[in-house]
Amino acid sequence: MREFHFALKNTLPIFFTYLFIGIAFGILMSDAGYSVPLITASSFFIFAGSMQLVMVPMMTSGASLLSLALMAFFINARHIFYGIGFIEKFSRMGWRYPYMILTLTDETYSVLCSVQYEEDLDEDTAAFLIALLDHMYWVFGSFIGACAGQFLQFDMRGIEFSATAFFLVVVVNQWQQYRSKLPFLTAAVCALGFYLLLGKEYFLIPTMITCLAALILLRKPIEAKEG
Repeated sequence: MREFHFALKNTLPIFFTYLFIGIAFGILMSDAGYSVPLITASSFFIFAGSMQLVMVPMMTSGASLLSLALMAFFINARHIFYGIGFIEKFSRMGWRYPYMILTLTDETYSVLCSVQYEEDLDEDTAAFLIALLDHMYWVFGSFIGACAGQFLQFDMRGIEFSATAFFLVVVVNQWQQYRSKLPFLTAAVCALGFYLLLGKEYFLIPTMITCLAALILLRKPIEAKEG
């Protein structure tokens, strides 16, 4: 099928990214005491990438369902804006419409925005296969990590730092890519302020809420700086 080969070619770089981050997630979940089927199912049904990495220490520390829900909303709220640009395209895809919404991650969004479809190619089928392959890459990586955590006996101390490393890479990329440093500085000031005020157990959600409000207010100067 031409559409499958086209989707595979355009998502192959994402395979390696999702594979290794998925493995780290699977090992983290396994180390926290969760089974291989549950870890694999969580990646299949949640499929939230960075949120899944965040939820592991939150669950092991006994965070409430409300805290997890709020954190998921603030981390993944950007997907709302991603989806707005694809409402018309996805809505005409019939039964695939809900799945396209579920699987619209940062990487899938990037591919769908930049991809140049070949002539005589079914664009809707190709877009669906791009989303499906990215989803399966993540599930596969999580499964491999879960199996490694369950069946390979090795010292996994320090593996939890993979989540921190992942976000550090994102922060560095944001700092280098964008002209305006206001989002970074806003987040840094809010995080440090609430950390000192509320302590490490309670600072995260107030920080996210304050950052969201501050960035809405700072939208115009940020956009002016970005040109």
